[in-house]
Amino acid sequence: MHISITPEVLFHIGSLPVTNTLLTAWLVVILITVGAIIFSFTFKRKPGRAQTAIEGIVDNLLGFFETIAGSRETAKRFFPIVATIFIFVLLSNWAGIVPGVGSIGFTEVNDGKETFVPLFRSVFSDLNMTLALALIAVSLSHFFGVVTLGIKGHVGKFITFKSPIATFTGILEIVSEIAKVVSFSFRLFGNIFAGEVLLTIIAFLVPYIAPLPFLGLELFVGFIQALIFGTLAMVAFSSFSVSHAEH
Repeated sequence: MHISITPEVLFHIGSLPVTNTLLTAWLVVILITVGAIIFSFTFKRKPGRAQTAIEGIVDNLLGFFETIAGSRETAKRFFPIVATIFIFVLLSNWAGIVPGVGSIGFTEVNDGKETFVPLFRSVFSDLNMTLALALIAVSLSHFFGVVTLGIKGHVGKFITFKSPIATFTGILEIVSEIAKVVSFSFRLFGNIFAGEVLLTIIAFLVPYIAPLPFLGLELFVGFIQALIFGTLAMVAFSSFSVSHAEH
C-alpha cells in the first residue's frame, strides 16, 4: 500500500522536476486539446447525436453559470475560461480513478530501502497543482478587474486613504484575496487527496468488489469539485463586472 502526501519526482527536464501528478496533468491537457481539435473538424451545421449531446451539455453549463454571473452577457464573457477550468478539473479528477493510475510504476532503492513510485497519480492530490490553479484563477480575476475598471479603479478597491474606514476595508479586501487562494487550493486538494487515500485503503483491505461503490462516489465527488471550482472562478471574474456596472 502506497500513500504519500507529496508527489514523486520521475525525471528532470533541465532544472524542472517532473512529478507523476504533473505528468498526469500533461496527459489530461493533451486529451482536451486533441478532443477540441477533433470536434472543431467534425463540427456540422446539422448536428448528429454526439454533437447535439455536447451542445446540450455546453448550453446547460452556460445556463448554470448565467445564474452565478447574474446575466447571460457576463456569463458568455467569462464562459470560455471558466468552462476550460471546469473541464480540466473534471477530467483530472476522473483520471485519478482510471485503472493503473497509482498502481503502475517502478521501484526505487534508496539507502537499501525499496520504495514504490507510481508513474501516474491524481493531479490534485498534489497541493502544488491546486495552488497553481488557484493562483491562475485569482490572477485572472484581477486581470479582468483591471480591464473592466482600469488600473486606478481596480487598485483603488484595495488601497485607498479616503477615510479610516475605507482604508481598513481595503486591507480586508487584500486579506480576502489571499484567503481566496488558500480556500481554492485546500478545498480541492483535501477532497481529492482524501478520496485517493480512501480508495487505496479499501482496495488494499478488500480488493476487487468493495472499491466499486467508492469509485462511483469518487466520480460524483470529482464532478462536484469541478463544478465548485468553476463556480468560484465565475464569481471571482464576474464580481468586477458587477462593480463596474454599479459605478
